[in-house]
Amino acid sequence: MNDAAAIYATKASESRGRRYPEPESLRRTPFQRDRDRIIHATAFRRLKHKTQVFIAPEGDHFRTRLTHSLEVSQIARSLCRNLGLDEDLTEALALAHDFGHPPFGHAGEEALDVAMARFGGFDHNDQTLRVLDRLEQRYPTFDGLNLTWEALEGVAKHNGPLRGPNALETVVPPTIAALDTVFPLELGTFPGPEAQIAAISDDIAYNNHDLDDGFRAGLIAIDDLSEVPHVAVVFADVRRHFPGIAETRVVHEAVRRLIGEMVEDVIQETSRRVAEAAPANAAEIRQLGHPVVAFSSVMGEKERALKAFLFKRMYRHDTVVVETDRARNVVGKLFTYFVREPGFLPEEWRREAGRPDTEYTARIVCDYIAGMTDQFAIRLHSQIMDGKT
Repeated sequence: MNDAAAIYATKASESRGRRYPEPESLRRTPFQRDRDRIIHATAFRRLKHKTQVFIAPEGDHFRTRLTHSLEVSQIARSLCRNLGLDEDLTEALALAHDFGHPPFGHAGEEALDVAMARFGGFDHNDQTLRVLDRLEQRYPTFDGLNLTWEALEGVAKHNGPLRGPNALETVVPPTIAALDTVFPLELGTFPGPEAQIAAISDDIAYNNHDLDDGFRAGLIAIDDLSEVPHVAVVFADVRRHFPGIAETRVVHEAVRRLIGEMVEDVIQETSRRVAEAAPANAAEIRQLGHPVVAFSSVMGEKERALKAFLFKRMYRHDTVVVETDRARNVVGKLFTYFVREPGFLPEEWRREAGRPDTEYTARIVCDYIAGMTDQFAIRLHSQIMDGKT
C-alpha cells in the first residue's frame, strides 16, 4: 500500500478505519475506495443539475455543482502532489464537499434554513455528512457509504474545529454531533492536511471560476475590474502580451493565471508554516491550533477583495437576485406543502415520514428537498401549484 511522501501526510496504511468494519481491498488503498464510492454515489450524479451560481441556466457552458467539484478536485490534487500529501483522500473530499447543497445554490440553502428554523435549521455541511453516513443506500449491511474516519472527519471539519476555543460556531450541527457520539471525530481540533487542502481549493475554484461565469453571463465587464487591482493587473498583462485576441481568450488566460498565482502562494505559505511547526505526522497538524494550509497575508487580502467584488457585481446583480428570490419561493412552498401533507411524498420517503407538521417529518422532507436538482424542484413546484400531485 503506497503512502504519501511527506512525513506530515495522512497515511493510508494508518487509517483509523470505518464505522462498520470491512475487509481491506487487495488493490486499492482505503482512500481510493472512499473516492470510488463517492463517484458512484447517487448524490454525485445529481450535482450535474444543481446550481453553482446561475439557476437552471439555459447555456451549456455555465458551471454546475458537478463541474465545480471536478475543478476543486483538480486544484486539490495539484496542491497535494506538490506538498507530498495523499491525493486520493483530498480528491474524495473535494468530490463530496457539495453533496449536501440543495437545489438553487445558496438561495436554496437559505430557504431551507428558514423553513427548518423551528426544527434546528439547515446546514449544507451537516447535510453532506448526512448523505454520506445515512441517506446513500447502496450496500446490503449498512446505510451511507461507510467512508474512512479520515474522510468523515475531513467533511465535518473542513472549515475548522466545531468545539473548543477555535470553533467557528457555538452549536455542533445535529448529524455531525450524532455521528461523533458513536464514531468520535475529534471535533475540537483542526482537520488533517488533506482536508485543509480541499477547503482552500474550493475557495480558489469558486472565486476564479465564478469570475469566469460572470463574464460569460455578461454581468461583469473587464473595465469593472478596476475595483480589484490585482485582477485588473493580470488582465492588462494578458492584453499587452496578446493584443487583438478575442475577449473570451483574454478572460480564460487571465483566470488561468489568477488560479496559478493562488496555487503557488498556497504551496509557498504552507511550506513555510510546515517548516516552522515541524510536525512529525498528520496528528500533530491537527493539534497546532491553526491551519497549516493557507494563503499568505498578502494573497489573503487579494482573495477577500475578489470575494467582495463578486458579491457586489455578481451575486447581488439584479438578474441573479430575481432568480434567487424565485428559487427561495419554490423551496419554501415545497417544504410547507410536504410537511403538511407527507402522504403526497414519494413512497420511499412517505414510509419514513411521521405525522404532519412534526420535527421528524420536517427532517425527512428537508432530506427529500435537499436532494433535488434544480429542474426537478421547478417541475414539482409547478405540478403542485397546478394541482397535479
